[in-house]
Amino acid sequence: MRNTARVAPGSGEPAAEVPDHGPVRYGPSAPELGLPVLPELAAVVAAAAGGAGEEPVGGGDGLLAAAAGHWARRGLPTDPGHVAAAPGASALLHAVTAAVGGDVLLPRPCPAWWAPQLRLQGRRAWTVPTPAECGGIPDPYALLETVRRVRAEGGDPRLLLLSVADDPTATVPPPEALYETVRVAAGEGLHLVSDETWRDTLHPAPSAPHDARDTAPPTGGTVLIGPAEMFPEHVTVLTDLVGSLTPPGWPAAVALFPATALGARLRSRALDVLTALRATVATPVAAAAAYALDEPPEVVARAEAAARLHGTLAAALHRTVLAAGGLARPPRAGRHLYADLDALRPGLARLGVTDAPELETHLTERLGMPAPGGHRFGDAIGALRVRLSTGPLLGATPEDRLESLHAKDPLHLPHVAHAMHRIETALDVPGAGAHGTETPR
Repeated sequence: MRNTARVAPGSGEPAAEVPDHGPVRYGPSAPELGLPVLPELAAVVAAAAGGAGEEPVGGGDGLLAAAAGHWARRGLPTDPGHVAAAPGASALLHAVTAAVGGDVLLPRPCPAWWAPQLRLQGRRAWTVPTPAECGGIPDPYALLETVRRVRAEGGDPRLLLLSVADDPTATVPPPEALYETVRVAAGEGLHLVSDETWRDTLHPAPSAPHDARDTAPPTGGTVLIGPAEMFPEHVTVLTDLVGSLTPPGWPAAVALFPATALGARLRSRALDVLTALRATVATPVAAAAAYALDEPPEVVARAEAAARLHGTLAAALHRTVLAAGGLARPPRAGRHLYADLDALRPGLARLGVTDAPELETHLTERLGMPAPGGHRFGDAIGALRVRLSTGPLLGATPEDRLESLHAKDPLHLPHVAHAMHRIETALDVPGAGAHGTETPR
């Protein structure tokens, strides 16, 4: 009998570990681009690969200037002196959390790599439930209650992590909901790290519904506003380029610190941590990252086309989950769908599936693609939640993926239709309830 910790989904819980079943090394992989590398990016890497120089800790002038321009075009005027770069979001978040210190608060669910990294640092992390309408941010009232309770118990909450284009839920918080959460956090003296890796992957509105029975609201018109646009002195913005601009094997991430004395101290401390780790961006990767952040036409065109493609596939996944009797918030950004299959529990139990680790194993085997359970993202182990991804639907070969990218309706391609059919079949279990609704709680 395996030993698994079962955690009830109340507010303000410590982030749970899952011993014996699903070690961290078997968890979800880094963001998967799923598309062949742009020839222009490959050429930049090849041109820089012949140099013998090393990128400085925190990033060289070219990379920092490109990051500053990237944020300025998104309404965040930025001086390169307030930016730092690292080989991936994990190294950068490690440096920032070490610089801030204290206990950390996380929305539940949250990206799978946040809590394990904090445990590795010996940092106490507390999860707070998200509001009904979205993921990525904690409910403001639950956040306030948790902060005050942790302090009353002798804790030292200093940092809140959130994601405005969320992995795993693929949702975007409404500006008013985000404002209330950030206002509470700032009022309690918390520093915020806003993971905006998926910011530029918003799904455009479909030109026409694919199914007359589809009652989900259209995905167009989503407004994404980050917390740094509301309370800039309290927020560090983190962006992993792997999310939308570069391949997984080219790790690079950038962070924008507040233009304040505190921001300067945090950046300095973070650079100390990166120096101790010798965490520098490889020179060819830095060149490609700077090129991508400058957003030449071919990079913009690829990003927009990829957002359309993944949006189409995510909407199809959403319809499939609802038709099977499951629940899911409509996806607005990124490359995932977070599904609650509790309505299928009786049928799944007859297949030996009674919790999230068993659901992960069952669906991964049946689908032939990763289907990490909700326990990876901080949800209760007993909840039948799973994250499905659009990346594996693109096809098994570079040719298939490019065909998916350029297709007028990728859902009609044989390899995409076959993958979708496998998902429909895997979710077709006896005992499913009526058609699902949109918001899991």
